[in-house]
Amino acid sequence: MKVRLLKTGHNSAYYNMGLDQALSEGVANGGDPVLKFYGWDPAAISIGYFQKMQEEVDTSKCKEYGIDIVRRITGGGAVFHDQELTYSFMIPIENELVRKPILESYEDICGGIIEGGKDLGIDIQFVPLNDLIVGGKKVSGNAQTRKGGVILQHGTILLSVDVDKMFELLLIPNEKIKDKMIATVKERVTSLSSQLGREFSFDEAVGVFERGFKRFFDKVEFVESEVTDQEDALARKYAEEKYSNEDWLFKM
Repeated sequence: MKVRLLKTGHNSAYYNMGLDQALSEGVANGGDPVLKFYGWDPAAISIGYFQKMQEEVDTSKCKEYGIDIVRRITGGGAVFHDQELTYSFMIPIENELVRKPILESYEDICGGIIEGGKDLGIDIQFVPLNDLIVGGKKVSGNAQTRKGGVILQHGTILLSVDVDKMFELLLIPNEKIKDKMIATVKERVTSLSSQLGREFSFDEAVGVFERGFKRFFDKVEFVESEVTDQEDALARKYAEEKYSNEDWLFKM
């Protein structure tokens, strides 16, 4: 079995989400499964499909800082994307490489991240439904949707984290408990740089987790690939007409 391996570097939130959709549709139309590694430039806040923008994000503060805001097609909560490696994995539901039930499929796909952690001497553990932890602290959150017979799962791998900045960008229902919430998140979230005691770069992370996925899915041939002109054009179309469109952003 072949899986396309894409390393698309840093792009806008709108293009990143547009490309996820374009690639997923390609898999639905009979293309090979896809593993994609990418980053965000500029930094961004993404909200889950079912969230209300006006309840989650300080849009004026994001504009002031030049932070993209995007709505995902996956569920879950608001995420600040900055110093991280993000992956997307797209595969037909009927493909035997990944188990069909939601919980088991999360665990199977996250296996590549767990395996990559071994290269770093870091014990990454899967915690249902969709988190990865190190020493009891969250280092990766993951989200999934299923459409057209395809599982699309994407997730973050924190290289570094600025909790104070994140809380500047998100709306907190009760400002009186904001400091307590920040302290709690700092206790419960970690990053790979923190675990290693040194800066862990994006490029280094791509290599580590590429090897992790290849080891975990050892019966698969990962074929390094490029985004085609057709995929790029479709991603840009979705970025412009959907993901950056206010009708989509404020649809809830």
